[in-house]
Amino acid sequence: MPRLRKPVVAGWFDQDATDFRLRGTRCRDCGAVFFPREDSFCRNPGCAGVVLDEVPLSRHGTVWSCTDGRYRPPAPYPSDPDTPWEPYTLVAVELAAERMVVLGQAAPGVTVADLPVGSEVELVPGVLYEDADTTWTTWHWRPAAARSGEAS
Repeated sequence: MPRLRKPVVAGWFDQDATDFRLRGTRCRDCGAVFFPREDSFCRNPGCAGVVLDEVPLSRHGTVWSCTDGRYRPPAPYPSDPDTPWEPYTLVAVELAAERMVVLGQAAPGVTVADLPVGSEVELVPGVLYEDADTTWTTWHWRPAAARSGEAS
């Protein structure tokens, strides 16, 4: 029986979209954009707005910072203590249009050496982990392929 595919955090991305993107919210009053999404009120301290619209965020951005995770994180991160720990790369990306920084893991096999500060990356769907019944989906960043005329 195939595993159920389920987002690690509901509402942060659409795992089945052909145009895979993170989903944020934008305040109707001041235009501030939020990720993770905000659904109750504008977090801009200078705005009293309470109406926020869901918006797709840029699929491309530039590396702001990155590091590697060489330690096994504590619970609730899913990790089998009986298997060897596989380091992963964590990257902070400044989104192209929104000019905000979003954190995420790099795609499997992408290392810190592949992500110099200022290099362009693109958002791709990923898998955080799988259990007996569920594939837990997430997003990853990878070095951007050469693009011509593609919208961010």
